[in-house]
Amino acid sequence: MLQAALCRAEGFTTAARTFVIIKRDHLPLASTQLGAVPERNVIVQPENRDTGPGLLLSLLHVLRRDPAALLAVLPSDHYVGDEAAFLTHVDRAAEIVRRLPDKIALIGIPPDRVEPGYGYVLPALPLAGATSAAAFHVATFYEKPATDVAARLLTQGALWNSFVMVFRVSRMLELLQRHLPDRVVRFDGVVDDAAALEHVYRDLPPWNFCRDFLHHVPEHLVVVRADGTGWSDWGDAGSGNAHDGGARRRGGLARPSPCGGTGRRGPIPNRPWSGPASVRCHDGCDLIAGAQ
Repeated sequence: MLQAALCRAEGFTTAARTFVIIKRDHLPLASTQLGAVPERNVIVQPENRDTGPGLLLSLLHVLRRDPAALLAVLPSDHYVGDEAAFLTHVDRAAEIVRRLPDKIALIGIPPDRVEPGYGYVLPALPLAGATSAAAFHVATFYEKPATDVAARLLTQGALWNSFVMVFRVSRMLELLQRHLPDRVVRFDGVVDDAAALEHVYRDLPPWNFCRDFLHHVPEHLVVVRADGTGWSDWGDAGSGNAHDGGARRRGGLARPSPCGGTGRRGPIPNRPWSGPASVRCHDGCDLIAGAQ
């Protein structure tokens, strides 16, 4: 699945602007899948501490390269049936953030069943000035609700939270410092120091980016409804690469270099992308592609 995500990122960025953050014990497997990603762009986490620390460490690296960067987060443990349609929705989210730079734009997937293992976003009023299909302010954010709650959310028009996000890196870090200052300060002075980072991770409490952060800032979120993508989250089944073979059988993409810029149903447009894109593997692996 890491390979598929690298191919997905190829639709809007280059290998030179791709950064991978990965758990140390995943590196031997992942290193053969990274293709043209420069070695200096591979950031190794000593341990997995859930989604929060890995993404925060990624943001701090991107900030050093480009404080004004626009960032897209694309989890690599996802299956996407129609890559071209999916990237179109990511482009829509990016346009919203360019127009409203203080917002975090989430990609919301219309649910086809009750799934308590997913996060849910309950849309509020439509976003003023949206130039294409549905984009909304966010009323409430639920992370992995009980089955009865998930069923009720479906009747209220909730969308699955895909954890695909677009935002300005400086804005995201500003909100993290405001709401979780104790989590951010732990990384002061250690981003480029492997030994110090190892020491920090030894006692670092795990935290979840959705449950512990996004859930508490709905007023800063917008959600873009993404129809027709064939999206599925396979992360609960194991590591980000656990379903790689299945992705190929079902039409997913393979290594980054042989992708050929095509999706399951046709070419992926070679769009200009003014900022970074990121891909996060399940269980501690992140890939970030950024403007430099």
